Amino acid sequence: MANKSKKLKDMSEEELDIRHADKMKKKKAARDKIIATKTIEKGLTIIHTGKGKGKSTAAFGMVFRALGNDLKVGVVQFVKGKWGTGERVILEKLGDQVTMASMGEGFTWETQDRQRDIDAAKIAWEKAKEMILDDEHAMVLCDELNIVLRYDYLDVEEVLDVLRSKPEMKHVIITGRNAKEELIEFADLVTEMEVVKHPFRSGVKAQVGIEF
Repeated sequence: MANKSKKLKDMSEEELDIRHADKMKKKKAARDKIIATKTIEKGLTIIHTGKGKGKSTAAFGMVFRALGNDLKVGVVQFVKGKWGTGERVILEKLGDQVTMASMGEGFTWETQDRQRDIDAAKIAWEKAKEMILDDEHAMVLCDELNIVLRYDYLDVEEVLDVLRSKPEMKHVIITGRNAKEELIEFADLVTEMEVVKHPFRSGVKAQVGIEF
């Protein structure tokens, strides 16, 4: 390793450029070979979970990417319905390309009413189910669905049955902490967000444009 470092250090800029180009050419050939074997096209079930920040943020990034490709998107917010969020303001301005349903009444520790939470979750799920099963929306985001499933406000088996029945090319994104193992097993793509550092722990309150 030391000899290699010394050799690189002794190279001219031109030699380093040539070496880099050759290395990247080989890497591209290897990547192209791998990509050529990926031929399946299908609608994905995507889970964003974990204790770290960014689950909904990443999901809304996918929503805006889909919208940029002229796909119709549905969004159901299972918890944050009463929150005024920046993404909701933008999405509601896009007209028929987006179906926005902000149906939650806040986190369960805010409502402190289990039956009310269950009723709200069921109403939101009926709206989500309608969009997941239709032939109109290309992507459906079920924001914070994992939270209501964690508290057993909805039956995870019913959710799985609907996901199994969705149109072949429909993408469904589900966010929230503590994703059920059954959902994780079923999903095509699962990302777990981890906390490394968070300003809230240092006394910093939620910021406009960052948290909402």
